[in-house]
Amino acid sequence: MTVIDIPGSKSVTARALFLAAAADGTTTLLRPLASDDTEGFAEGLRALGYGIERTPDAWHIEGRPEGPAAAEADVHCRDGATTARFLPTLAAAGASGTYRFDASAQMRRRPLGPLTGALRTLGVDLRHEGAEGHHPLTIAAHGIEGGELTLDAGQSSQYLTALLMLGPLTAEGLRITVTDLVSAPYVEITLAMMRSFGVEVAREGDVFTVPPGGYRATTYAVEPDASTASYFFAAAALTPGREVTVPGLGTGALQGDIGFTEVLRRMGAEVRITEDATTVRGPERLAGLTVNMRDISDTMPTLAGIAPFADGPVRIEDVANTRVKECDRLDACAQNLTRLGVTARTGPDWIEIEPGTPRAAEIATHGDHRIVMSFAVTGLRTPGIAYDDPGCVRKTFPGFHDAFADLRKAWRV
Repeated sequence: MTVIDIPGSKSVTARALFLAAAADGTTTLLRPLASDDTEGFAEGLRALGYGIERTPDAWHIEGRPEGPAAAEADVHCRDGATTARFLPTLAAAGASGTYRFDASAQMRRRPLGPLTGALRTLGVDLRHEGAEGHHPLTIAAHGIEGGELTLDAGQSSQYLTALLMLGPLTAEGLRITVTDLVSAPYVEITLAMMRSFGVEVAREGDVFTVPPGGYRATTYAVEPDASTASYFFAAAALTPGREVTVPGLGTGALQGDIGFTEVLRRMGAEVRITEDATTVRGPERLAGLTVNMRDISDTMPTLAGIAPFADGPVRIEDVANTRVKECDRLDACAQNLTRLGVTARTGPDWIEIEPGTPRAAEIATHGDHRIVMSFAVTGLRTPGIAYDDPGCVRKTFPGFHDAFADLRKAWRV
């Protein structure tokens, strides 16, 4: 059995940074993720005037319920979608101040309109400098009364998360009606974490009611990243008789992407989940399947990376939102599988992959960390795979290549 220590969750770390900055008092985050995305988030908080002190295993954030200390700030959100969506929302709740937000060329292409439209509905003075619904943007903060709004979260659950976390910072609270929602488990993460910071959100179907009153500081332990763990679970599933155990991800895990192990179970892998760990053991051969991955779409590329080795076609459905991630992941996966000599077809929200024997090729990463890590799993059975931008894994797991090399060495692959 191989035990893999996975870095902290990017999604949990980003939410924790927002909640800690908004809370009354000093919050300590234990084992937060240190990566390009979370470093960018912390850098943005500092630019807004929030105090952050870091030690090797903990970050201490001085909360400011009244909003940013800086009267003006120019914040660069890098490639981080959570940074680019959460920080403007946090700043908008401030009592006063003018804040400009920009991002990388990649992030500028990603949509922001449903969120900024909702903020305008709440009376936020917000201006896009270029294309409407995209970065860069400027916010003139003067507090938010709150009230009711309707949100389309069909592109990203992060829009809803940002507004849910905003609710307690408004004068009256928020009542949000959602007309569509992808990646719903990520919203459950948000609700659970808000409870840990002292706020209980009421939900009736597609209506979320968030009370005013603010957050209280706490000590919060960040669990390992389930999306990152998927590459190592997939590696075990692809290697007959090999086992991977990830401690810290057990029956109480917040992250929905742990559900990827159920996909592997359907393909024939043995999965054991205890209170504090998850183990996957590889079968003699993977089975083909058709699977809806709407709620765990970040692991779609992981499944695409091992799909050629199944004994029948693998069809992944209801993942249209993966077309507006760091790249168009459906097309990127199909393009790279074709490069490897594998037949792959795509539609508006699906990809279907035929069994095949991948050959060596260079993977076009499109600067997307998940494309690199997914095809690294393919490389366990296909010598000679290379990448045009292997370093983009720094977004969520700077040490990925070393960790995967250690796995290869341990398994003598």
